[in-house]
Amino acid sequence: MLDELNNPPAVHHASGWRRTGRVLLVPALAVFTGLVIGAIFIIITSEEVYAGFGQSFGAGLAAVWDTIIKAYGAMFAGALGDPVRIVEAIRGGNALEIRRAINPILESLVNATPYIFAGLAVALGFRSGLFNIGVEGQLFVGAAAATYVGFAIKGLPAVIHMPLAFLAGAVGGGLWGFIPGWLKAKTGGHEVINTIMMNWISFRLTEWLLTGPMTRPGSGGMPISPVIEKSAEIPQFFPSPIRLHLGFFIALAFAYLVHWLLFKTTWGFNLRTVGANPYAARYAGINITSNIIIAMTLSGALAGLAGATQILAVNRSMAIGLSAGAGFDSIALALLGNSTPIGVVFASLLFGALRNGATRMELLQIPNDIVSIIQALILAFVAAPAIIRTIYRIRVPKEAEEAVFVGGSWGGGK
Repeated sequence: MLDELNNPPAVHHASGWRRTGRVLLVPALAVFTGLVIGAIFIIITSEEVYAGFGQSFGAGLAAVWDTIIKAYGAMFAGALGDPVRIVEAIRGGNALEIRRAINPILESLVNATPYIFAGLAVALGFRSGLFNIGVEGQLFVGAAAATYVGFAIKGLPAVIHMPLAFLAGAVGGGLWGFIPGWLKAKTGGHEVINTIMMNWISFRLTEWLLTGPMTRPGSGGMPISPVIEKSAEIPQFFPSPIRLHLGFFIALAFAYLVHWLLFKTTWGFNLRTVGANPYAARYAGINITSNIIIAMTLSGALAGLAGATQILAVNRSMAIGLSAGAGFDSIALALLGNSTPIGVVFASLLFGALRNGATRMELLQIPNDIVSIIQALILAFVAAPAIIRTIYRIRVPKEAEEAVFVGGSWGGGK
């Protein structure tokens, strides 16, 4: 009896694993269900399937199976590599061949890096009771700031120039988040409306910059910036075409920092309290105004880092088509990750792999939009867990363990 009283952590550890399993069950089933329904879209858009059924019912079923296997086989090979090629490369012992064989995995990590920063931005806002739908615009402004510092400042050593350009991205995105945060806190202006408007301002602003003050000399008026200085680049680990860079591990470090901020500090407790119940927070003496501004500024800074990392580590210059919608996908990432940093990291890895795998699917003449449909389905199922629970007959847990962001402050009041 005394041993049981003196050693309760094992019990709590076991129950913690059970809680984790229950929390992850619905997102995992949402991903699975999205892939299943995505297979249906692949089937109905495949000419081979229609040709097979034109021959016979059996040939049609065989074409259905063959189409799904080829499509998802290509997607997983594009995202994680060909297992046969990886094994052969390892057996051969050639370091270059090994790197090439595992490059799809590394490329998925590259694609996941801006997703991690952007997903953290939305998740931090959710935890603070704010819906930052302006991550895409903050990403653009952060990228523009990092680009300018990257090419305009010359003669600095890399140990100073790269962090300075990276910090400029955070400042640019943070400023773009501060404005709707200040409007929300001081005037009650709805952050969703304000961030949407700020998105369009940032798009037009960066277009003007890239066709004016930041235009690359000799580009003939093309909207592209000069290439950043070598000293501002975030280093890549391998020669081209392998693009894995230090930014991925920086993103993981920021995920830990956000977790530490939200769940290990007084500031984080105040942010989460304001998000959960602003009226109780005010009664407890927490400054609602300052916490809203801080939350939106930090959220914008994280979004700005997404753009800065993409410029400094991958693109090396800025053009109009910088982001393929990562700022908007970040909403799905935060939801899929249950607004937790570790959940956002795993969701970002999933989306990065899906995006990378989509390029291989295109070789089979499967529309790239199929991946977007799968992502949308996953988001829909995660946002409406009752659908998944109904399909798979999962009971709702008694404890409130799947707590997501609380939109109690969305109405615009202070």
